[in-house]
Amino acid sequence: MTNVTDPVLVIMPAWNESANVGNTVREVLAADGEYHVAVVDDGSTDDTAEVARAAGAIVLTLPYNLGVGGAMRAGFTYAQRKGYRRAIQVDADGQHDPADISRVLAGLEQADISIGARFADVGDYSVRGPRRWAMIVLAKVVGGIAGTRLTDVTSGFRAANERAIAQYVSYYPAEYLGDTLDSLVASVHAGLTVTQVPVAMRPRAHGQPSQGPIGSAVYLGRSVFALTLALLRRPRATRKEETA
Repeated sequence: MTNVTDPVLVIMPAWNESANVGNTVREVLAADGEYHVAVVDDGSTDDTAEVARAAGAIVLTLPYNLGVGGAMRAGFTYAQRKGYRRAIQVDADGQHDPADISRVLAGLEQADISIGARFADVGDYSVRGPRRWAMIVLAKVVGGIAGTRLTDVTSGFRAANERAIAQYVSYYPAEYLGDTLDSLVASVHAGLTVTQVPVAMRPRAHGQPSQGPIGSAVYLGRSVFALTLALLRRPRATRKEETA
């Protein structure tokens, strides 16, 4: 079992987040002395890296924009090489409350992956229309695969223990929604367990999230496509076992 006093690597993917990342890093570091923050500067064209470093973060700089999946794989690779036994993703825009990090990490006492769920009776986060329908369907399907009740499988606020870190280093897709859906389904197929804990979301401090009717419709289509790919990408070992 993971020692709860071990340092935790907080992986923070960031792309042009100079207006938000400094304050987010400072909040996380102030929340607990055991948290180490690694900001993955995902090919930013602003001074995200400099601001993050000045706030006290370790900065991993990618030469060009890979997306959240590529940034997170770099972060997990760093975590494994440095010997961290627990890691957690926290968004640079400040929407994930650092006070909830300990709650999400606590889920690792009973599972390999712990998801901070936005739709679990805490906070007032809400999504409507096609985007919400997609989230409900995705949660039911992935929850069925994982053998547990899940309500928010697209949340990026999630923690990993040593086994999950190793799985993510081995396979963590970079395509849209792959970092949440595909990585989760692949982990379950690899034998990892999943749980969720309720968290509240905060409004983004600066900048605008990509939402709206058109964006929601596109999200619906992409999420169905991403889930289909995830279900088709079952590990070869599993396929061999089925035909044995």
